[in-house]
Amino acid sequence: MQPAYPTARPAPEAARHELLFLNCFRLAQALVYIGLALSPSTLGWPKLADVGLARGVAVLFLLFALGMLSLTRRSTPWIRWTVSGALAVDIIAAVLAIITMHDARIGIAMMLAVNLAAGALILPLRLSCFFAALATLGVIGHSVLEAQGQGGMDRELLESSLFGLAYFAITMLCYVLSRQIRASEALAEQRGVDLANLAQVNELIIRRMKTGVLLVDDANRIHQMNESAWMLLGNPTADQRDLGRVAPELSRRLYHWMTSGKLDESATQLADGVPEVVPRFSRLAPNDDSHVLIFLDDTSLVSRRAEELTLSSLGRLSASIAHEIRNPLAAIRYSAQLLAESEDLPPTDQRMVEIINNHCVRLNEIIENILQLSRRERSRPETLDLGTWANQFVDEYRQGNDLGEDSLRVIQASTPVAAVADPQQLQQVVWNLVQNALRYGRMPGEPARVMVVARHGEHGVPILEVIDRGPGIAPKVAAQIFEPFYTTHEYGTGLGLYLARQMSEANQASLEYVRVAGGGSCFRLVLTPARVGKATGDAAAAG
Repeated sequence: MQPAYPTARPAPEAARHELLFLNCFRLAQALVYIGLALSPSTLGWPKLADVGLARGVAVLFLLFALGMLSLTRRSTPWIRWTVSGALAVDIIAAVLAIITMHDARIGIAMMLAVNLAAGALILPLRLSCFFAALATLGVIGHSVLEAQGQGGMDRELLESSLFGLAYFAITMLCYVLSRQIRASEALAEQRGVDLANLAQVNELIIRRMKTGVLLVDDANRIHQMNESAWMLLGNPTADQRDLGRVAPELSRRLYHWMTSGKLDESATQLADGVPEVVPRFSRLAPNDDSHVLIFLDDTSLVSRRAEELTLSSLGRLSASIAHEIRNPLAAIRYSAQLLAESEDLPPTDQRMVEIINNHCVRLNEIIENILQLSRRERSRPETLDLGTWANQFVDEYRQGNDLGEDSLRVIQASTPVAAVADPQQLQQVVWNLVQNALRYGRMPGEPARVMVVARHGEHGVPILEVIDRGPGIAPKVAAQIFEPFYTTHEYGTGLGLYLARQMSEANQASLEYVRVAGGGSCFRLVLTPARVGKATGDAAAAG
């Protein structure tokens, strides 16, 4: 368990102030001794028992006080030793002053209590009590000697005993107060650090928020803004702080809200080339119009979130419908296959059966795509040699599909191209790309020519490309081909390329469309490179 209070050792800054106070008081104390020792003899008070000793003690103590005051800053690192030695000198000087200036003994003893109290603020309890005991012995010892010289005890011994009791009480009280002050200072410092850290975290959160945040005063001047607000305002310069000049429409809406209390929730564009926003306003305090917070909600982010929610809901709905369709579709296809095996089937009916089978296959592909959209299986990455993998993929594709006059070949780098990916998901992505290339990547009246290229990109990044020599994709269409349910084919679902990109991102890869010079299309898959040591070991094992 931790103690209720921190240790008695003070913080450097607090210790320096306490030591400075003690040294200043010591100088004042020395000046009092000088005044008492050098007082004119005509005054007759105080009566000096030994004039030379009294003046010598006063002068030496004054020099000592000046020296300690001048060394205050330098003696702070050794504060315990400094204060201990100085208190010992203070007690000796006070006892000698009481002996030589007996009439001023009460005042001198009272001043010594201040020295002990200041020392207790700095020193540990045992050391503080030691000096309190030393001072008590000094004043009581002097009283005992005086009483013996006079032949009996008198009231001076009682006064000295009371002073000793006061020394201990003051020492204990100042020590307890010192510990409480240290605890309060430590707690305040910790709270200050926590508040500073919390302020930094809040500032970082506000700065990184997608929602734009501005603080505007009653003079329509912008005090603060985060990065999103700066971008949504068209990247104004640092000296542009007038909201009316930076965003006139926003300033107009703010004035309308402050005067009428009504909020215009229509989207607006605050600068050229930036997304539309919906402004919202809030006062920092109720009925206080001196500062207003403005929130700028990017409508594109809202639309994207709505689209994600729509796709998620649509995926779940489509998956449930697909499961319901799958069983009757299988029954229809099985019945058509049985009907096709009949020997008495006329040619026209055979054509009808063929049409049924073709459409069953197409419907099954649509169902598979929808189910893949709803599953979103997690990837299981492995280290692959893309050249070897591409050759195996092309061989399997040729065995399972009749290419006819179309061509599908592999072009690979002379050195192994190592990448990390899930083989099954990579198979689905490339199969979809090759299928699209063979279907759409051909010139009219010519066979399709498709290449699967495995090569190194910049900085050794592994790249897998599916290239065709067809007519290519128009720029307007290319900007939308990866969106869900977007298709230019009357029988397409618009999910193939969307699923391909989703599975690529699940493998920390990026899929993009690149137009080929001279005609054709290229779908480029930039994969995650494998570790050099691991890739070399896997390549050797594969070889």
